[in-house]
Amino acid sequence: MTNEQAADFAAAVQTLSRFKLSLPAVASTVAECLQLVGDLPNLHAAAKFYATRHKQTERKRVADVVAELLQVKAARKASPRYLDDLRSRLTRFAEVFRKDVGDVTTAEIQAWLDSHRLSAQTYVNNRRVAHLLCEFAVARGYATDNPVASVENLKVSSGDIEVFTPIEIQKLLNAASPEFLPCLAIGAFAGLRSAEIERLEWSDIRVTERCIVVGASKAKTASRRVVPLADNLIAWLVPYGGRVGPIWEGNHEAFYDAQQTTAILAGVKWKANALRHSYASYRFGQTNDAGRVAGELGNSAVVVHRHYRELVKVADAERWFAIRPGAEAKVIPMAAASA
Repeated sequence: MTNEQAADFAAAVQTLSRFKLSLPAVASTVAECLQLVGDLPNLHAAAKFYATRHKQTERKRVADVVAELLQVKAARKASPRYLDDLRSRLTRFAEVFRKDVGDVTTAEIQAWLDSHRLSAQTYVNNRRVAHLLCEFAVARGYATDNPVASVENLKVSSGDIEVFTPIEIQKLLNAASPEFLPCLAIGAFAGLRSAEIERLEWSDIRVTERCIVVGASKAKTASRRVVPLADNLIAWLVPYGGRVGPIWEGNHEAFYDAQQTTAILAGVKWKANALRHSYASYRFGQTNDAGRVAGELGNSAVVVHRHYRELVKVADAERWFAIRPGAEAKVIPMAAASA
């Protein structure tokens, strides 16, 4: 044995001393492992994988992890809109996966996403939130890895902006339930986002001032804005005068269901975000003022110019804002305000 070999032997024995293993035993075991994985880098990777999969974790139910995540996000001052979206999606996730979060598998999550006929955007949103939950579970020691990381992701194409025609919105309004009608009218003739409408209160509608006040806590951009009340929107809302509390009293899922039900009853295909797109398009056609419309929408004039310029005819814009309740429209009697 050369001096160099003797030094290597001594160093190897010293390295193994804390494990109380002999050099021949280690050499034999490593040789067997190399036959399985090929080389030392692969052997190291296999060992790291094993360590990750077998590290100690705390058993915790999915529903409890959801509650903890929401509590953390609220403490970190996440926006109400973001929290509402998280709560809605994660509650549904917890209802499906009634087990410890560390036992949820990639295959189960993939099957859950595939079992619903979701739009690409909804699929991506649900996957994103599930990934956030599982990543949180790993960081807190409730799971060894994030099963969502290997779940198929989809690319969402922005596609063409779709709007409702005046005839289509008239059909939708006529088919809407009394509870959903104000939401539909506000989306069509004031351009508020669905999430903003869900948080809107009747006190935010100022008929005498001819405006809707979208408070910072209710707006997507967390900044207050004032949207004008069109004459025809006032006509749709007058029968609800005196009401107090939230305009939409159901939850997010019920709001979505109301959209789909109304579209089916009206015989009109529901188009994603088309109420807001319609308002923006027809309002721009009516005013030809991108800055003004941007202020009403709560976004930028650049966006309005890029997406809504010359999308509709001026004559159709006039027809849109002339749509009022007819004899066949469903409205409810005026209710007295609560004391």
